[in-house]
Amino acid sequence: MTAELIDRLRAEITAGPVLGPGDDGFADEVAAQNTAVRHAPDVAVGISSEQDAAAVVRIAASAGVPVRVLATGHGSAVPVADGILVTTRRLGGVSIDVSRRIAQIGAGCRWAEVIAAAAGHGLAPVAGASDNVGCIGYTTGGGLGPLARTFGFSSDWARSFRLVTADGEVRTASAEENPDLFWALRGGKSGFGIVTSMDFELVPLSTLYAGTLFFDADQIARAFGAWVDWTKTLPETATSSAIILRLPPLEVIPEPLRGKTVLGVRFAYVGEGAGRASAGGGETAAGTAGRDLAREGERLLQPMRDVATVLIDSVQDMPASRIADIHNDPRDPGPGWDRGQLLTDLDADFVNTFLGVAGPDQQVPFVAIEIRHLGGAVARDVPEGSAVGGRGAAYTLILIGVPDPALFDTVLPPAAEALLAPLQPWISPEHNVNYAGGLTVPGSYEACWPAEIFQRLAEIRSTYDPTGVFPYGPPER
Repeated sequence: MTAELIDRLRAEITAGPVLGPGDDGFADEVAAQNTAVRHAPDVAVGISSEQDAAAVVRIAASAGVPVRVLATGHGSAVPVADGILVTTRRLGGVSIDVSRRIAQIGAGCRWAEVIAAAAGHGLAPVAGASDNVGCIGYTTGGGLGPLARTFGFSSDWARSFRLVTADGEVRTASAEENPDLFWALRGGKSGFGIVTSMDFELVPLSTLYAGTLFFDADQIARAFGAWVDWTKTLPETATSSAIILRLPPLEVIPEPLRGKTVLGVRFAYVGEGAGRASAGGGETAAGTAGRDLAREGERLLQPMRDVATVLIDSVQDMPASRIADIHNDPRDPGPGWDRGQLLTDLDADFVNTFLGVAGPDQQVPFVAIEIRHLGGAVARDVPEGSAVGGRGAAYTLILIGVPDPALFDTVLPPAAEALLAPLQPWISPEHNVNYAGGLTVPGSYEACWPAEIFQRLAEIRSTYDPTGVFPYGPPER
């Protein structure tokens, strides 16, 4: 069956490889950013056009073979073990319509390409913390970046998608055309088709006051408690997160942080003139400029600078094109394990409980434990509605495991459960699919959306993919 399938695909795919497991280049074609996940589909197809995507889907549907999609592989948590794996990295390219502030983004693009293309026009995408992440998978899950309180979920800024649905047809999904699919793709994640491109509205933003304050281990308790209180005073134009890092003694790490457990307080301020677009993509002010931006940013951040001794202070004026410097996430492929939750409002009891299970005196197998402040624009849905889950949460929590695959199945899951158990009073009943990790915890997938949204997503999938060409959800589904 596989040999026949490969022959049919090679006869119709106009460009890009069609590879079986024994072919040269197969392993590279299916490699993910998370190297702990090794995909082993029956066939890998590298598409370079919508026509190729449509051909793959038609052939798969007629053969009763499932189709899954791989772009950068940042979201890969569970190996693909059968069917066709479509890789979209060859669907690149970014074009900017300056007058409309719209970026047309190919499915294979990473945020770095969009940021660079927009920066020359004084524009910026509402992107993620890492500019190395693929745009499409991130956006269809919602996307909470370092400007989330000001501009909301990244998916709120998607204006249309092009995709191939299970019948092999190329469709546009927007507020005017196939609006049910558009609603679903802004937060519903997967199971609707192969997205080939996205139109994404940009914001006029050229400068930030942003960076990170680092505190040594003996200052963490004081600084973290102050951070929780401080977040309740911030305007929507400021977004912050706090992260406990357990850093190895490697030379690539700055000497003041090397081999230490530290707290990083990340901060991004865009200016008092910035805000959400209006219905239909209205005007957004560019924000406070120049010295006014820095002066107001300094005023807002000063309580955190004063609360404890700062080990490193990198907060400064920076071009919006350097937004990825705030989180400074790794860019090279490597093994990864994470587990996320959303949180309700935090208080002094949370601070004490959290430090008791995750603070610097605890021995836990997590290199990073991060909490991001939400609210503001995150809490407001777009006028036409969207499927994204988690708008009512106040904070996020994510655990990043020690990057040793030997720990991923046996050590990290029970360690995560032990850490999260005392935090249950603050864990939100809402969840978000981009924070759900491998979806191996029973019920975690269903919890990514309110029940009525989950049901509507299932109905839309059934309408556009009645035979289940595009699998979705946890591994057992």
